[in-house]
Amino acid sequence: MAVAETQLYAKVSNKHRNKSTSSLLESLLAKGFPAHIAQKALAATGQKTVEDAAKWLHSHCNDPSLDDPIPQEYALYLCPTGRLNNCLQQFWKESKHQCGKNRAHEIFPHITICDFFTCEDQKVELLYEALKRVGESFSQCFPSFISLSLHSSTSYLGFFVGDSHANILKEFAMAFSAEASALADCHVKPCQKQVHLTLAHKFYPHHQKTLEQLAKSINPAEACQWVAALYSRDMRFVHYQTLRAIFQYKPQNIDELMINAGDFIYVDPTQQSDVSEGWVIGTSHRTGCRGFLPENYTERANESDTWVKHREYAFVPASRFFTQADSEPNVKLNGEAHNPVMSRSVTNILSVQNTTLRRGMLVMRHGERVDQVFGKSWLQQCLTADGKYHRADLNFPSTLPKRRDSMKNFEYDPPLSCCGIFQSRLIGEALLDQEVAVSYVYSSPALRCIQTAQHILEGLKLDQKVKIRVEPGLFEWTKWEASRLIPNFMTVTELTEASYKIDTSYRGNFSVSSLVPSESYEDYVSRSSTVIKQIVTACPSKGKRVILIVGHGSSLASFTRPLVGLPARESSDFAQVVRKIPSLGMCFCEELNEENKWQLANPPVKTLTHGANAAFNWRNGILGD
Repeated sequence: MAVAETQLYAKVSNKHRNKSTSSLLESLLAKGFPAHIAQKALAATGQKTVEDAAKWLHSHCNDPSLDDPIPQEYALYLCPTGRLNNCLQQFWKESKHQCGKNRAHEIFPHITICDFFTCEDQKVELLYEALKRVGESFSQCFPSFISLSLHSSTSYLGFFVGDSHANILKEFAMAFSAEASALADCHVKPCQKQVHLTLAHKFYPHHQKTLEQLAKSINPAEACQWVAALYSRDMRFVHYQTLRAIFQYKPQNIDELMINAGDFIYVDPTQQSDVSEGWVIGTSHRTGCRGFLPENYTERANESDTWVKHREYAFVPASRFFTQADSEPNVKLNGEAHNPVMSRSVTNILSVQNTTLRRGMLVMRHGERVDQVFGKSWLQQCLTADGKYHRADLNFPSTLPKRRDSMKNFEYDPPLSCCGIFQSRLIGEALLDQEVAVSYVYSSPALRCIQTAQHILEGLKLDQKVKIRVEPGLFEWTKWEASRLIPNFMTVTELTEASYKIDTSYRGNFSVSSLVPSESYEDYVSRSSTVIKQIVTACPSKGKRVILIVGHGSSLASFTRPLVGLPARESSDFAQVVRKIPSLGMCFCEELNEENKWQLANPPVKTLTHGANAAFNWRNGILGD
């Protein structure tokens, strides 16, 4: 058992357990569920309906932790609703679009009353009673308007609550803490520090002015009903990443995880180092089961997306009431509010951002390479005794381009597989359908990148009009080269003789000889920043033109981040990010006409997702025992 899990068991193993007689529990007991498991299901679903709890139990029938005595963690938040919440949700949306995601986006707008604490499953109803009692006792003195003032620093932006109102909220927190301790035997730590509503946290300092400009458009005096809401989360996965499945995946092997579109998966970043490229190991929020799954079937979700809303007390001037979680449609876990109301000043800021766009830059990784499918010894599988190439599998290329040096140099400069060729052409056809005007194409000198660029141009029907500029400066971080040497790339002459549409007049900003084996991360970042800026300078800015960059998994971050003004990632995080980028993964930057700046935007075509297809031996499959 892991140390963290042992500590969790220790928190709950010595506590006395009493029995609940709620009607929901009685209904589940009548269905034959054991009491402790039924209580766990009710706590995990917010104690709303028997149907919700029974569905949870059926989904978790294979959950290895179903009998574990680990309770949920609970937190009490004061959440805005109405027009103020709509403005805050619009700020969430625009700040993420213009400056990227920061820590505040992980959770919905709120003021923390009591941070996370544990409560035994059979005592959760008593926690609801504590909230109701304290809410009613403060109903007459709770302010109808909460004073909020904007505060900003290089890593934090938010509203501070005025002292008089903050004191009331602190008293409310202390009262709930005392009541929860008395009724439900919970140790609740009330908020006693600066009471605040966070707008942005842990963002890049150069985004501070943009965020401040957006925040000043929020009128804190907008009409608002404040709701004290009780949320829970699974305490085992607090420090995990949360992924959302965007496609269904049916396991091919016993150690793989079944996921449906919309499922949430908890992933521990520290356990991914030994996992095969393109895969992650995680635990399903829906079923509790653990296994491997393809990473490109998922997207990053927010921390609060898996939280459960239990009960809330609404402080309404006209009438005050205590409700179940689903009675308030305006309080969202993470989504944008329906029919959002924007003030004029927010609208004006958005109109500034919708300026005419000039150039675009599409940066993508190459297609599937043969060694990605057949391993490092792929070339040995394809060479006859006399050293001639033969196609050992239909996913090997039908031929290899001729080169004057040894054929063994393909081992460290591998070509695309046939599937990689198909992928590349498919992307080109999709760009054609979207009428993307590719005017310039730059490629890493790696053969797989040049082939990807060639087949994209063929899909675009531009292979006779646009030529490929081979730029050695676009090659990946040389520290990752398996040979610890710079590969012997095919020359421009060899590429041209092999019918690749190469711009023979182009002279690269970097030469192949200038690439240093096992370069430092700082040198790679510097090289990437320099070459991308030189490429942008070399491409005329008249008209809406798109520059296509075909590189490696590392290219997406290392080329776009300096272009939009973001600092380089930490080297420790860089590998984790790169390994998640699939074949033909891409990102897109747009140039703002009036500001001569670039911003990240959605790529012009959708992602390309497909499953694995294992080798098949019919003799073993049909004739074998």
